[in-house]
Amino acid sequence: MKKILIPVDFSETSKNAARYGVKLAASVPGTSVILYNMYKKIIPGSDGTPLSDADLSRQIILKNAMNNLKNDLEVISDVPIDYVAEEGGTLVDNVVKYVKNQGIDWIVMGITGSTRLEQVLFGSNALEMVHSGVCPVIIVPPKAEFEKIENILLASDFKNVEATTPVAQIKKLLDFFKPKFHIVNIDHEHYVELTDEYKAERAKLEDMFKDYNPEFSFIRLFDFLEAISIFSEDKNIDLIITVPRSHNFLTRLFRTSNTKSLAYHSHIPLAAILS
Repeated sequence: MKKILIPVDFSETSKNAARYGVKLAASVPGTSVILYNMYKKIIPGSDGTPLSDADLSRQIILKNAMNNLKNDLEVISDVPIDYVAEEGGTLVDNVVKYVKNQGIDWIVMGITGSTRLEQVLFGSNALEMVHSGVCPVIIVPPKAEFEKIENILLASDFKNVEATTPVAQIKKLLDFFKPKFHIVNIDHEHYVELTDEYKAERAKLEDMFKDYNPEFSFIRLFDFLEAISIFSEDKNIDLIITVPRSHNFLTRLFRTSNTKSLAYHSHIPLAAILS
């Protein structure tokens, strides 16, 4: 059975990601969901309440909240849902340990923040989770609603693709959903015709994914985000695969203050897979 882990803090963003993750699980037969919450240890005497009483009260409240969320999610899907709450220092460290111990296949988590400061504060956990490399992460924007995944986009820079493309993980995702597969490159430096290097890298990608009949697109635009946004709308893209490396697609997404940023302002989730 496949396992999806969804970190929740009971914010609307995380609850929306939970709704998305449960519906996603329902679309892949044999998939279960685990809701995950991490709480910080209470320092004795910090609030004038005995540690045992305060900790017990908090655990009761947390258990009720997790159970209520589980019940709400069971209304929209019949996939198996469990939940766990753990004490710890940082969310990312705790989740990494849990994923390794429990054999989690995917993490689904929300991200929020419309201003640069909010992106730093609220987007950091999602980004750190991606860069932990513990397993693929699907990042769900605040406005995302699950739609059947029929069109998947892989954004590639067409550079050293043999060494930098996580072929097995991408194929696993494609096998899950059996979508139409688009491989897209945006590069404003090709002015008249494609370079021999580009053609060679494309041929390698075509061979890697020959069983999935990829459709290749090259977009010559200066504004990377605008290009992805236009293409995604035109092709009804349901999920964007990114392979985070320095100066690549995901990095640019989360550094930009552009209001067209897909991660913060669109409905399209991102599947981040480290090479």
